[in-house]
Amino acid sequence: MVIYFKGRRCNKKGKRAKGGIPLVHSIHWLSFADPMQVHRNIEDLPVFRNAVATIGTFDGVHLGHRSIIAQLKAIAEKVDGETVIITFHPHPRRIVSGQQQPILLLNSLPEKIRLLEAAGIDHLVVVPFTAAFAAQSPTAYIEDFLIRYFHPHTVIIGYDHRFGKDRGGDFHLLEKYAANNAFQLVEIPGKVLDEATISSTRIRQSLLKGDVKMAAELLGYPYFFDGVVVKGNQLGRTLGYPTANLQLTDNEKLIPANGVYAVTAMINRSSFGILRGMMNIGVRPTVDGLNRVIEVNLFDFSSDIYGETVEVHLQERLRAEQKFDGLEALKMQLAKDKEASLHHFENHLPH
Repeated sequence: MVIYFKGRRCNKKGKRAKGGIPLVHSIHWLSFADPMQVHRNIEDLPVFRNAVATIGTFDGVHLGHRSIIAQLKAIAEKVDGETVIITFHPHPRRIVSGQQQPILLLNSLPEKIRLLEAAGIDHLVVVPFTAAFAAQSPTAYIEDFLIRYFHPHTVIIGYDHRFGKDRGGDFHLLEKYAANNAFQLVEIPGKVLDEATISSTRIRQSLLKGDVKMAAELLGYPYFFDGVVVKGNQLGRTLGYPTANLQLTDNEKLIPANGVYAVTAMINRSSFGILRGMMNIGVRPTVDGLNRVIEVNLFDFSSDIYGETVEVHLQERLRAEQKFDGLEALKMQLAKDKEASLHHFENHLPH
């Protein structure tokens, strides 16, 4: 088993191991800090101790974000403060642009919460993003929101951060308040912000191409999603490869390219431990080619899990989706896919 200690690869004894981040199932970094507190009502926030705060969506909580988080934690330690991340739900773009199409998020809110807790954040404040919130003036945003509710000791923010009505507030406006000792202001270097933005774009592009290895390198963990097991046509069972058909728990979640993947999975986060398997994303052209489905075949597993939640981590894309000349040819290919999946696990996952 490989574990993580403060974001670094470690062995079972907690000592740092050689090499980069392996493609393992776990997204959790071992932490000895108190559990992160999640606040959803800004009218009921605690009095933070020397709050060192930053604001952002942190979608993916990827390696680019983690350099920002590291700076946040370093400053908080220096001033004996608490780290506070302020994020918004739903995604601001959903409200501001009126966009009706899925936004293709890397994380659902529950996933983001787990990742930020694993990163060692003290407080996450989830602010409901509404049209009224977006319409407040930049000064009201600072005075009636940021200062009133958070009383920050330090605000760490990017030079390109915009806020308030028509995104009229900027870093220079925050500087004026900092000059009047309302709080200390720390600018996130442009290079760090650019790297985080580029990483987010590259992760999405990689996933949409099915390159889950590249996505994992940029995320710092294998891409994953949650789905509830629903009834399908049970064709996989007749072929000897019973599948759990998944309905994603968040319809904004980015679904990777169609194809067959080697995956690891957990049911209800822990019930059966970490399971190995293979997953198909696609329209099943050999069968009907009508609807896009996500179906997972879990190896050496036969329990009834209808209605249960399965967390799936994508380890490697084995092949693109293709149409076969009948069910017998499909069955033969599924045997090859399972063999390829097992070969991946033998070579990439520790025993």
